[in-house]
This record gives sequence, structure tokens and C-alpha cells, in this order.
Amino acid sequence: MKITVLGAGAWGTAFGQVLADAGNDVTMWAREPEIVQGIRDQHHNAVRLPSVECLPENMTATGDRAEAVRGARIVVVAIAAQFARIALEPFKDLIPENVIVVSLMKGIERNTGKRMDEVVREALALPAERFAAVSGPNLSKEIADRQPSATVVTCEDIDVAHAVASACATEYFKTFVTTDVIGLEMCGSLKNVVALAVGMARGAGYGENTAAMIETRGLAELTALGEAAGASPRTFAGLAGVGDLIATCGSPLSRNYTFGSNLGKGMSVAEATAASSGVAEGVPTTDAVVALGRKFGVPTPLACAMSRVLDEGIPCAQMLAELFSADISEE
Repeated sequence: MKITVLGAGAWGTAFGQVLADAGNDVTMWAREPEIVQGIRDQHHNAVRLPSVECLPENMTATGDRAEAVRGARIVVVAIAAQFARIALEPFKDLIPENVIVVSLMKGIERNTGKRMDEVVREALALPAERFAAVSGPNLSKEIADRQPSATVVTCEDIDVAHAVASACATEYFKTFVTTDVIGLEMCGSLKNVVALAVGMARGAGYGENTAAMIETRGLAELTALGEAAGASPRTFAGLAGVGDLIATCGSPLSRNYTFGSNLGKGMSVAEATAASSGVAEGVPTTDAVVALGRKFGVPTPLACAMSRVLDEGIPCAQMLAELFSADISEE
């Protein structure tokens, strides 16, 4: 089938390659003329994914919105989370009513506190049964190198989840399905805050014990928050939860980990932003997590501590101290 990917960043392009390897005809949409020309004429995205020398022949690109989605049966959204709503609005009247829309985005919209499933459905006036999301331990460069990986596809309609999972399943990219949209969305966004904290601890020189402490307590925090929002705790124990957490918190390929590591080394937020060529998604998500904790009455000590790091510049040692109360409590 024809599948369109909106956004030709590293992850969008890598996922486009997965879809092409699965036998689909893939059209990438990008605003940047040099990226469109590179993918269309040289089968190479030198700007966002230079590690792949030659993209599949059944991948092309266009900068024309109508041309991009014409004839597509699935439209994949791989746009920076904080710009998703404004970028999607011009597509609202272009995407046919029978098309499935799939989100690769991980984050919470800063101004509204809404998940990406809520943002996409509102921007495109999309019913729940036509929305799906993909999330898991999916570092784009490793998938672009066709290393063995797995992901989870979610939709309220399990048949739609299966259809999307089949469309992106390859020998190296394995797929699982779930109907827990809220859980998968919250796993994908909230783990970025934990990755910031782990990266900061690593950058400050702390070792395995500290990293494991942050990851496990962070997982407990985001699981409790997810359950309060209506998610299944099983989702947080799977690929989209602990799996993605391990990958994001343990690799320098993770933008959030790297951003946190630079903070731990003594950089300011502005300096870390410059070093990362932009703000990691966990930065705007941190305050959103704090707000969600207040909304649902769930303690979020990790997110609160990272919020103080980002807003006040407190050092790593103080951030770690604020993760725990003085009292001994049950795990």
C-alpha cells in the first residue's frame, strides 16, 4: 500500500525505511527543499539521517501536502511534538476519511498538557478508531542500521492496531499490539523526564547504582501517574514502558540522556540546548508531568526535582536528595 510519513527527521526517515522494507510504497513529506530533493533524487537524507547511504527505491519525497497524502491508506506523523498541532492543521481537509493516522511522537503539549493522541485527533478531527500510535525502545539510528528491534502499536480498535503492525513488520523490526492508547502515550512521554535525570547523574560522575535507583523510582512514578490517568500498569512493564526507559536512559543516542548529561557536567539549560541543537522533549514535558501529578493527586518527586534543575539550576546532588523524603517508606 501507499503510506505517507509527515516529517523527515531521523526517526521519521528511519521508520519510512522500515515501512519500505515491509513492502510498502512510502512518500516522505518535508518542508525543507534540500531534504525532499535528497530523498527523491539521491535516496539519501544527508540532513537528518546521513548514516543511511541509500534509502530503499520504493521511498520518495515531496514538499506538496496534497500530493503527499493523495492515495495513502496510512499517514504517519513524525513531527516534533510541540509543533504537531500547527503543522497538522493544513492537512485536516486533505486526508481522506478512511485513512488511518499513526503517531510516532512522544511528548505532552506544553500549553495544554495534552497527550499526542489528543493533539492529533483534535487537529485532524479524527475518530478514535482511526488513530494509532507506535512506541517502544526505538532509537532511530539503530533501526536505520536494521538492528533487531521491537515496538508496540496501539489503537482502541485492535484490528486497526494489527493492520498497522503488519504494515511495519520486518525481519528486524518486530511488532506487538495493544488497545491501551493512554498507557502507551504516557510511557513514551514521561520516560523522557527520567532520561534527563539519569543523564544528569551520569554527567555528574555517578555510577550504576545511582542510575538504577533513578530508573526504577522513575518507573514507579510514571506508572502511578499512568494508572491514575486510566492506563494499564501492564503497559508500563512492557516494551513501551520499561523497554523504552532502558533504551532512552542508557544510550548517548538518546537526545534526552545527552541533554541531561550536559546538565550534569555543569552546563546551563541554554548551553545544553545549544550543544544539542535544540531542546530535548523531556524539558517541556517535565513541568507537564508535575501538573499531571497535581491534577491526579499523585506524588511526582522526580519530575519536581528535575523541574527545579531546569528552572533554578540546582545541582545534581540536590536533585537526587529531593527524590526521597526523610521517612522510610514501603516500596
